[in-house]
Amino acid sequence: MAGTVLIDYGAGNLRSVANALHSLGAELQVVSSGEDFPSSPARIILPGVGSFGDSMHELTARGLVEPVRRAIAAGIPFLGICIGYQMLFENSEESPGVEGLGIFKGSVKKFQPGKKIPHMGWNSVRLRNPEHRCWNGMDAEPYFYFVHSYFPVPEDPSLIAATTDYQEEFASAVISGDLWAVQFHPEKSQDSGLQLIRNFLAL
Repeated sequence: MAGTVLIDYGAGNLRSVANALHSLGAELQVVSSGEDFPSSPARIILPGVGSFGDSMHELTARGLVEPVRRAIAAGIPFLGICIGYQMLFENSEESPGVEGLGIFKGSVKKFQPGKKIPHMGWNSVRLRNPEHRCWNGMDAEPYFYFVHSYFPVPEDPSLIAATTDYQEEFASAVISGDLWAVQFHPEKSQDSGLQLIRNFLAL
């Protein structure tokens, strides 16, 4: 069985995620094409910085869409970060006409005019179930680092694992079994972020 697979499709935060994983002693395999995707990874991380459309284009061009879908369907532990969270949904207002991975029903919406966009910096995250193993070692409202202008709106509200306020309440994390996905950047979130990654590596 392979170790933790980090999917490389040109995302800007790949190096910082890799550094966080290395600091925690993770056995890491960076995969940049469907041909290189292992048949039995221990777990998978899909990072992301950039636009929804460009990211989906790169995943498709590199032959990574179907391996990711198969792995998620097989129940392999999966962590989506930022755009890697948004792409799990069907579509995004950022890139009309571009289909997402469609793992979850729902769309990615843009913040309404009001506060400064993008939402950038530290913000608190209200946990729906603080006892879940995703949040082991944290209090009920930890702080994480955000950089985004869009956020997913799941059709199934039971998926929502945490919410955050920024001119409106949005789903800052979803959990479905061993699939965890977050809008914030754990790799940039110091102790709380490293603790979340540590919890994921324990799956």
